[in-house]
Amino acid sequence: MIISRVVSLFLRFGQFVCAAVCLGISAHFLHEYYESEPHTGPNGREIYTIIIAALSLLMSLVWLIPFTSTFFHYPFDFLLSLAWFAAFGVLVNWVHRANCGGAFHWGGITHNNYCSKWKANEAFAFISACFWLASAILVRLEQTRPSYNLRIF
Repeated sequence: MIISRVVSLFLRFGQFVCAAVCLGISAHFLHEYYESEPHTGPNGREIYTIIIAALSLLMSLVWLIPFTSTFFHYPFDFLLSLAWFAAFGVLVNWVHRANCGGAFHWGGITHNNYCSKWKANEAFAFISACFWLASAILVRLEQTRPSYNLRIF
């Protein structure tokens, strides 16, 4: 029980960090698109990612507080995992149109350019999805584990 609580805290902290990074990068892109004159770009993708990141940021922060009731949120964890996988999918879909190479072509990641920021956003969206899925699996396994009660005679 104590190990699952520690792992749950680690996962919630990871969810918080990934959501904060995705929120910051997506907000930066949305600001750049707003400041540019033709107002082109994947605004819908960024708005979706910002909404999912803000919701994840709030939920992971609330559920970071170690209450027993935090172990009953696995359906919401699973739904947020699916939402993050969808965010990852829409972000990867835009890479092919943005002339940034393939989804896994990470050359030039250290340069301060559009593609490196976009791919960092993709990576943190995928990591966040994995954290949310691991959290849902952990909580579900914890609930289905048989409990043993010791009798005191």
